[in-house]
Amino acid sequence: MDLLPDRLAWYIAGPLMGLSVVGLYVLANRPLGATTAYSQTFSFLRRQAYEPWRVWLFVGLVAGALLATLLGDGISPRMSYGTLGDLVPLAALIPILLGAGVVMGFGARWSGGCTSGHGLRGTSSLSPASLAATATFMATAVAVTGLLHFFTGGDL
Repeated sequence: MDLLPDRLAWYIAGPLMGLSVVGLYVLANRPLGATTAYSQTFSFLRRQAYEPWRVWLFVGLVAGALLATLLGDGISPRMSYGTLGDLVPLAALIPILLGAGVVMGFGARWSGGCTSGHGLRGTSSLSPASLAATATFMATAVAVTGLLHFFTGGDL
C-alpha cells in the first residue's frame, strides 16, 4: 500500500516550512527547533521545567515519521544501510554511524540549535550566529559530498 510519494515537492514543502516558522512566532513568539523539542521532551520525562508544546512537537515528529513509514513501503527491518552499507562492512559501519550521531548531537548543542533551528528560524530572523552556523554546515555538507563522490567514484 504505497500511498505517499517519495518526497514532497520543494515548492510545496518550502513554503509550508516557512509558514510554520512565521506561524509559531505569531502564535507563541517562540522559535522552532527540533533539538530543543528533543531536549524539552527529556526534561518532561525527568519532571523538570519544560514547554509542553515542544513535547507535542517532538511527539508529532516521531508520529509523523511512523505514519509516513506505515503509509509508504512499511517497516522492513534489514541489516543494510543503502549504498554506504554496500561499500562499508557492518562492523565498521556501526561505529561510523554512532560517531556521526555523537558529533552531530554535540555540534547541535554546542551551536545552540540544530540545522532546522539555525537554517529555518535563525536565518529568517537574520541572526548572525545562525547565518554563520548555516554557512558552516552547508559548506561542510558540500565538501563531504564532494569527497565521497571523489573517493567512491560517484557511488555515494
